[in-house]
Amino acid sequence: MNRKSILALLLAIMLPLVSYLLVKHYSKDAVHMPRRYYLPDSVVTREQNGKIVTDTVWHRVRNIHFTNQLGKQVSLDDLHGKMLVIDFFFTRCPSICPGLARSMKRLQDAFVKNDSLVQFISISIDPEHDSVPQLRKFADRYNVNHDTWWMVTGDKKDIYDFALQELKANVADPGVDTAFIHTENFFLLDTNHIVRGFYNGFDSTKQQQLVEDIPLLMLEKDKKAPSVLRDFIPILPLIFIGIGMVTIITLILNRNKNKNS
Repeated sequence: MNRKSILALLLAIMLPLVSYLLVKHYSKDAVHMPRRYYLPDSVVTREQNGKIVTDTVWHRVRNIHFTNQLGKQVSLDDLHGKMLVIDFFFTRCPSICPGLARSMKRLQDAFVKNDSLVQFISISIDPEHDSVPQLRKFADRYNVNHDTWWMVTGDKKDIYDFALQELKANVADPGVDTAFIHTENFFLLDTNHIVRGFYNGFDSTKQQQLVEDIPLLMLEKDKKAPSVLRDFIPILPLIFIGIGMVTIITLILNRNKNKNS
């Protein structure tokens, strides 16, 4: 057997082994990890593969009911499978609210071809004055799509409890007045209604990040879901040994054929 044949044989033997070891190393703990979470509720322990591991239970916001600018009764539970982008405003606001509305409109326009991915919700912090006609007037000022962007009103205490206890608006914006929730932040909730981030509505970089995060979070899987490759790890040795054997047999047959020639 000449030197080239020996090298080819060694390569045929080593390639499957090295490939198996690499795949096993990089796939054994590979999972579809979430980009980030912010609000933990608790930490639980469980057994996994004979080991005790800890998991953080992330805060899922409760359902809340509103009336939107079309006079319809709506709730978060109506939005199964959608990402949510939420902000707070009031129609008489002379300062940040118009700017936030323009930013939200740009976000809505960015998803005009994929409007099933995300629902935009602007919650009035002045529900005593923000009647349905006022909300509709404000929405029409920005030419919004009423189906995918709700401007909503409701019970003031319920709204403020939701802002502070569920979205943690005072955590996202430590300077916010808890008696009057006036924040520049947009809050992103995933399809499980877990807060995944907050983004300044006047920061173009943060807004671009929000646009990029929405489809990425739509694609993620549960963080406990293992990589697809993990399912094949137990049979990878057989697969690679088979590849190696076929390669060796092919080399031997070619060698014999060359001799006979």
